[in-house]
Amino acid sequence: MSIIGNKAPHFEGAAALEGEITNISLEDYKGKWLVLFFYPLDFTFVCPTEIVAFDDAAADFKAVNAEIVGVSVDSVHTHLAWTRTPREEAGVGELSYPLLSDLGGRVASAYDVLNGDVALRGVFIIDPEGTVQSATINFLPIGRNVAEVLRTLKAAQYVATSGNVCQANWQDGDEGMAATLDGVKSKIS
Repeated sequence: MSIIGNKAPHFEGAAALEGEITNISLEDYKGKWLVLFFYPLDFTFVCPTEIVAFDDAAADFKAVNAEIVGVSVDSVHTHLAWTRTPREEAGVGELSYPLLSDLGGRVASAYDVLNGDVALRGVFIIDPEGTVQSATINFLPIGRNVAEVLRTLKAAQYVATSGNVCQANWQDGDEGMAATLDGVKSKIS
């Protein structure tokens, strides 16, 4: 069964943030939009490009009341070591969002992205009430487009506040459409 439209599975645990170990949980993000993303492992190849891309866009997510949390099956100590490794040495450097440790893959399993002993590249957009509005999952070698994650988040926010739906290729600032036959006609004719 898909988790889309349902309450997000609970998570809690140790995370690396700003050079420290802190505990976080899903409840910490109530009242905000949350972009929860999974990645296979620290100190690998595609993963640092995604981690850095999310960090580079963190201000754009914050500007629309959204927080970011990264999750992998690494230990929190490995996360700390990776964030203490400069980008010019293939680390991710200091990040503006937490990396949650999911040793054993319990959280990845709850979100149905556990693949053997690592997580697939899953992105889940969770609304302020804790409902999953979007899920995108890529196989291990396929990196994500962070701009598309932000666009999807903005589409979910638009739908939540406008009463309209988002047609194909909707972009922030576009008019959505009414969920009617006339709405469809207005967008395809």
